[in-house]
Amino acid sequence: MLIKRYRNNPILTKNDVPYPVATVHNAGVVKFGDKYVMIFRSHKQNGRSILGKAVSDDGFNFIVDEEPFMVPSDDGVFKEYEEFGIEDPRIIFFEGEYLITYSAYSRNGVRIGLAKTTDFKKVERVSLITEADYRNVVIFPEKFNGLFARLDRPHSEISPWSIWISYSPDLKFWGESRLIMKPLQYHWDEMKIGPGAPPVKTPRGWLNIYHGVFPTMDGSVYRLGLVLHDLEDPSVILAVCDNWILQPEEPHEISGYVHNVVFCCGAVPEEDGSIKIYWGGADSVMCVGTAITEELVDYCLNNRRDPK
Repeated sequence: MLIKRYRNNPILTKNDVPYPVATVHNAGVVKFGDKYVMIFRSHKQNGRSILGKAVSDDGFNFIVDEEPFMVPSDDGVFKEYEEFGIEDPRIIFFEGEYLITYSAYSRNGVRIGLAKTTDFKKVERVSLITEADYRNVVIFPEKFNGLFARLDRPHSEISPWSIWISYSPDLKFWGESRLIMKPLQYHWDEMKIGPGAPPVKTPRGWLNIYHGVFPTMDGSVYRLGLVLHDLEDPSVILAVCDNWILQPEEPHEISGYVHNVVFCCGAVPEEDGSIKIYWGGADSVMCVGTAITEELVDYCLNNRRDPK
């Protein structure tokens, strides 16, 4: 068993939130000093999403703030493009700031917003960094040849929903985009794939925990898999794991707002070589499990397939 589920999952539910919400799921998580900070998505009772914040001493037991962390903006261009809600945050630490990417929904489609904070009390929106329709943007926590790099998943009815890479000098303007990984036909991720948690640096490559979707007669199943990117050139994929590493098995992953879903937006590597992996279960609750980072890398390299 590569990922050991925490015995007290789920670690966060709507009942833990001190304001009215219908769900708690798809959270970015990061270390902030000696604390763990979780920024989670919740559906309000009108169906639109906001972002909440919870804090933990140990990465397992979280306490939710009294008020939401981010709600759709009522100002300027962000007001127009966040009208229908904000979703699925990812968080990285870069040069003294925490950068948060999130999906912004409106009648014009879904775009990716970028926000930043230094203290998780005040948050500043920076820019809308994609056009429509994009989701699942994760930024690498290092630059490559002076450029930021990100992974994303544009929507497309022409090509399979695949993982792309893009670069930026300033986090606002992005280009040099390339497709680097496709779903595999009649495979556990054949319908669509997308980046999950921000990539984790290891001695043998950047570890990317991604999600893959398989269509069934009873709806889609969301699972987690592994990709390893080259340390110097993240557009080069060293290995894609042929097997999934986590699938819906527990009742709170099988049944909920959207059944049969495990969906990861955050992972925290620890100094002892372990890693905490966080996932939303059935778009309803938050869960966590632990693994050994090098075991994940070994498994990816020893069970690899062609990325395209």
